[in-house]
Amino acid sequence: MKDQLRAVVHATHSLDVRGPFSLGLTVTALRRLPTNVVDLLTPDGVYLRMLAGAHGSMVVRVTQPHRQRLLVGVEADIRDHPTARARVRRMLGVERDLTVFNRAAARIPWLAPLAKRMRGVRPPRYPTLWEACVNAIVFQQVSLVAASAIVRRLLLQLSNTREIDGITLREFPNAESILEADDHLAREVGLSNSKWTTLQRVAEAIATGALNEEILEERNSRDAATLLQRIRGIGPWTATVILLRGLGRLDVFPMNDSSVARNLALVAHRTPIDVDATLEALGEQRGMLYYHLLLARLDAQNGVRSSSSEHPHHSSSH
Repeated sequence: MKDQLRAVVHATHSLDVRGPFSLGLTVTALRRLPTNVVDLLTPDGVYLRMLAGAHGSMVVRVTQPHRQRLLVGVEADIRDHPTARARVRRMLGVERDLTVFNRAAARIPWLAPLAKRMRGVRPPRYPTLWEACVNAIVFQQVSLVAASAIVRRLLLQLSNTREIDGITLREFPNAESILEADDHLAREVGLSNSKWTTLQRVAEAIATGALNEEILEERNSRDAATLLQRIRGIGPWTATVILLRGLGRLDVFPMNDSSVARNLALVAHRTPIDVDATLEALGEQRGMLYYHLLLARLDAQNGVRSSSSEHPHHSSSH
């Protein structure tokens, strides 16, 4: 009966953004690798995503016809269209002013060229705290490729799907789906028992309302991280990644991260780096360094591209 009452409407909304903005770079930072099956970026630069709405699934299609404007196509119950637009603004960081980072980065010799190449990237955020927690937990102490493969297998098992123009869209499974899943699913997707148990603890906290974004938003980053670490299995690194990728807290940076160390070496070459001094110089927007280092690594491996409406401003390695 609920589905029969849905009034699904297709509409395209224009969204102004503070330029310069790169849809391609921002979505690449969000999705990390092509094995990501929920955040899809087509060869012609269209971002596709299926999201959960209050009245059913929402499908969004985002394009960038102009450096300061996005077109957001929404297919959803008409009552969920405002939610869909808000989720896009959140996920793509369109309203974030990065003046502090850009000015500071320009004064750091080894970082300035990278910041110039990646100009237009905004800090992406997962659409929900739950999705941020799942990704942070799965990515603990394993390689980018291995973690992405685990998340992909988990989604293939649990996500709802929809076909759009021959493309399969997947909706990220909610916390209840983890609580209802059999423990053997962890072995099937390659999750350790400890990570699976941590996921269940977080799922329980979110499902019962013991943990939600409002609780974290009313705290500063240090106190929010402390609160997250009360859940067994969430340590300082995981809490920091949840705050950065889930709540958009740019005043944090995931230290003691082996991939960050490798990416720093890749960017700086033989230049000695004082990480603490760099983070101090970047100040309240130090978290943007994380995204720049990630893009530098992806650019070196496969190349990254900006939106189709912009001139390329990164290396020509692709």
